[in-house]
Amino acid sequence: MDDIEFLEDDFEFVGDKQDINKDVVLPAKSFIKDVWTRFKANKGALIGAILILIIIIMAIVAPMLSQYTYNMQDTAQQSMSPRVPLLENLGILNGKSGISQYTGQFANTYHLFGTDHLGRDLWVRVWEGTRISLYVAAFAVIIDIFIGMVYGLISGFFGGVVDNIMQRIQEIVNSIPTLVILTLLLLVMKPSIYTIIIALMITGWIGMARITRAQVLRIKEQEFILASRTLGASDFFIIFKAILPNIFGQLITMSMFSIPNAIFYEAFLAFVGLGIPAPQASLGTLINDGFKTILVTPYMVVIPVIVLAILMLSFNLMADGLRDAIDPTMKEM
Repeated sequence: MDDIEFLEDDFEFVGDKQDINKDVVLPAKSFIKDVWTRFKANKGALIGAILILIIIIMAIVAPMLSQYTYNMQDTAQQSMSPRVPLLENLGILNGKSGISQYTGQFANTYHLFGTDHLGRDLWVRVWEGTRISLYVAAFAVIIDIFIGMVYGLISGFFGGVVDNIMQRIQEIVNSIPTLVILTLLLLVMKPSIYTIIIALMITGWIGMARITRAQVLRIKEQEFILASRTLGASDFFIIFKAILPNIFGQLITMSMFSIPNAIFYEAFLAFVGLGIPAPQASLGTLINDGFKTILVTPYMVVIPVIVLAILMLSFNLMADGLRDAIDPTMKEM
């Protein structure tokens, strides 16, 4: 076997020889920017966020730009099927499948989502109903943060007798079905969006309180908390300056996951007749009204169901992406 001879240029350093001894310093990145970079990389979460933004804009703008209102009735236009400009020329959404037809004085009339049995424009009513769902979603987040989070922080941090008492109170409240609480509220209050919000305030914070307590119990025994105690920091300072910033990302993510549940809760209550009263609209009441005539006018139930499904799916996608962006290690759990 011949001896192998190596020449000087057989092996070379990868990259530029001039910079091999120089340290590469990556540019500093803030936590918010880092979260945004990871969030953008998640296509499903990004699509969900865009859809939520579109739905919010439509819920605000669409009723304002329409010539109709959510309670404007015209029995001459009852149960008209959807009619959309341009698409009607293709033979779809041409308004010919409804009970009332776009003829005579209504030949140049367009109802993008059709009308209901009282002749009210469903385009306006669907987006008005979406507003109600978004109101409930916003209040669900507020309730989670200001009631559930504070309750869990106090219970988990102080522990002992305080924790035992607060946990027993939580178990008692949680043992009462939410539907029973709402039914009792309806005996002393009129059906309205405020009744639903009060029902959420009574029981909607329990899940967040449990998650917060578990996070506090995990982190309060760590060294930096002991260091804060040793330096004489007050309980208030430790809770809101040392513990809360380290778990706030997880809490925000969990509150995002509570939004679809709150939206479905409102829709379910409206569907069973415990929601907001007529003539106000919500996605649940629209589904309930359309379900009664689903075989004759299926569009009256299909359209609000699609909007509700897209809204709930979008919040789930965005919450899932936000969780992975804030804490990438959650993917491995």
